[in-house]
Amino acid sequence: MNKTIVTSEKVRIDKIIPGGQGIGTLADGKKAMFWNVLPGETVTEFLPTKIKSHYIEAIAIKVVDPSPRRIEPRDNCYLSTSPWQIMDYAYELKQKSLLIKDIFNISNKIATDNKDFFYRNKMEYSLYWDNDENKIRLAFHQRGSHRKIPIENSSLERSEIFQKATEIINDLNAQHAEARRYQSLLLRCNQQGIVSGGLYENGQPHPNFKPLTDTILGYEYSYSTNGFFQINLPVYEMALKEIKKHITTNKVLDLYAGVGTIGLSVARDRQLTLVEVDKSAYAELEKNCKNTTASPVLAKSEDALDFITNDTTVILDPPRAGCHAKLLDKLLEVNPPTIIYLSCNPATQTRDVEILKQKYRITHLQPFNFFPRTPHIENLIVLQ
Repeated sequence: MNKTIVTSEKVRIDKIIPGGQGIGTLADGKKAMFWNVLPGETVTEFLPTKIKSHYIEAIAIKVVDPSPRRIEPRDNCYLSTSPWQIMDYAYELKQKSLLIKDIFNISNKIATDNKDFFYRNKMEYSLYWDNDENKIRLAFHQRGSHRKIPIENSSLERSEIFQKATEIINDLNAQHAEARRYQSLLLRCNQQGIVSGGLYENGQPHPNFKPLTDTILGYEYSYSTNGFFQINLPVYEMALKEIKKHITTNKVLDLYAGVGTIGLSVARDRQLTLVEVDKSAYAELEKNCKNTTASPVLAKSEDALDFITNDTTVILDPPRAGCHAKLLDKLLEVNPPTIIYLSCNPATQTRDVEILKQKYRITHLQPFNFFPRTPHIENLIVLQ
């Protein structure tokens, strides 16, 4: 099968699967995973983006029998940034709850602040050279390819970010700059609307942009514009309030701590240790720990195992790859009374939780819609 538009197949979409695509079966029995579809629809034209021996991935070009839950997407770039713009928001929440139920066999509605657009406090744009107009335009990469799509609008990020990005592009065009000089444009905005960031130039070190500050649950945090920081702070605060309910000991260990927003928001009144390996994030963590009794530690979480004791509540917020095996083994060996596990990837979270279930049971599960209009889910699990 070539990567050209296919018009000879009719594929009915059975359901949405983890990862966010709709799945159906081709005439030859091969599974097909589509973007731009909803359950119950039939795809009659599609563009393959990945072809394997037992499955394909594709973008639906033409759909018949459209779902009553299908709506018109706001952005021309929706497939690149937020492919779930095609469904109404209530249906998105339902689908995400179903995905979590399928993974963990536990039902719970996904928590949301009901703000489904203009929530991202960070965005990185590509730059595209428009040969017809001889100017630079903002762009995103087309899903499944390296091709850039120029954009006129984007509705996920806060409006201050898109406004600043447009101003920067207009300045570049006034200077008759060339797009090929630049790798990307990174911008970040705090809750007060202050924007930091700028251009990454090809062949040049990434600049250190001005740090930002934000207030979370009444506490101020400093963080790097370039580094990791939660992109949807109102929903993040909802998750932190839930985490705080499950702190059961005076000793608290925050692993994969970043700049410290979890531990310092929920347990700064406890005997708190925060572990982070990234030196840039750790520098911000040290700043955020000033005027508290919290102890920051520069180390990999799997190398800070001595801090795990049987009278400590352990907080885990690992990257998408999940927890290191050494860490899971230590948790099973020491048996801290409570493990609080926040994850941006329920697939690796369930892998880790299945290991921990040798000695623990899930006492609470709550998904959060940190990333509306995308398939991504943030999930909180409490293990006792």
